[in-house]
Amino acid sequence: MTFVQLTDTRVVLDRRRFFLGVSLLVAGAAYPLEAFAAKTSPAVKAPIVTHHRYKTVDGIKIFYREAGPADAPVVLLLHGFPTSSHMFRTLIPELADRYHVIAPDYPGYGQSDMPDRTKFSYTFDRFGELVDGLLDQLGVKKYAMYVMDYGAPVGWRLALKHPDRVTALIVQNGNAYDEGLKEFWDPIKAYWSDHSDEHRKALYKLVTPEITKFQYTDGVSDVTRVAPDNWVQDQALLDRPGNAEIQMDLFYDYRTNLPLYPKVQAYFRKYQPPTLIVWGKNDKIFPADGAYPYKRDLPKVEFHLIDTGHFALEDKSDEMVPLIRDFLRRKVRS
Repeated sequence: MTFVQLTDTRVVLDRRRFFLGVSLLVAGAAYPLEAFAAKTSPAVKAPIVTHHRYKTVDGIKIFYREAGPADAPVVLLLHGFPTSSHMFRTLIPELADRYHVIAPDYPGYGQSDMPDRTKFSYTFDRFGELVDGLLDQLGVKKYAMYVMDYGAPVGWRLALKHPDRVTALIVQNGNAYDEGLKEFWDPIKAYWSDHSDEHRKALYKLVTPEITKFQYTDGVSDVTRVAPDNWVQDQALLDRPGNAEIQMDLFYDYRTNLPLYPKVQAYFRKYQPPTLIVWGKNDKIFPADGAYPYKRDLPKVEFHLIDTGHFALEDKSDEMVPLIRDFLRRKVRS
């Protein structure tokens, strides 16, 4: 009997094709993917680093945040009440790719010293002197200023003392006109009128948790965009023993800013600093009534009312940061 051996050539060819395909797949697995990634992935940028530093100025330890190239144009960020340089924590990395950003805390705020009020004068004059001293220690001779709330009277003192040093102004709910002090200020004005204990005690409500939260949420259409950490942190610092009395002293000293307004307005008219207004128009503390008068003295002012409240950066940074960056790019040179 003759046996015939049959070979299934189709099966052999299929096996060869299988092993050839696997070898090609293994050999090409890394390179094509890497090449594709190289062609399609955007460049990865390292995050901006913010440094948290201290300098002793006139015996007071001043905390400040600092970021950006040391030789870049300086942008000075001046915070408001009742917060600190913490309010600029998200703005700083948005600017520090091109600018040397400095954001100090005033005494009694944030991480700066809180000296005893019987031994230290909590006044806007003193704050201006200490910020000026900090800038001197850092060797800063020119700077653009972002002023907000209490940062405005601090910044105006710097501008009046060194008008040649200010390269530009960014004003966010920072007052320089009588028109900007509306109903919210009536109890404070009553305290100015007689410096009485009765009127002082009436202002303690302004350092309560309810009012601290109000400052962040009033006039904001979507409060989920505002981190609760803001008022929790601010209130913890306000609740430090003795801090409420410091705030009362500053409420009383705020009256010294009003006689400066004509001088500040004259500075605007004479020097015409490039100015950007980015103002939360729903703010009850510094309402938009105080924003419009800037147009009288600064005819080239870039004017934007933002649909938010007092701490506009907290929920509208996506709208404000492009305006700020574009303004600085055009107006502040190395």
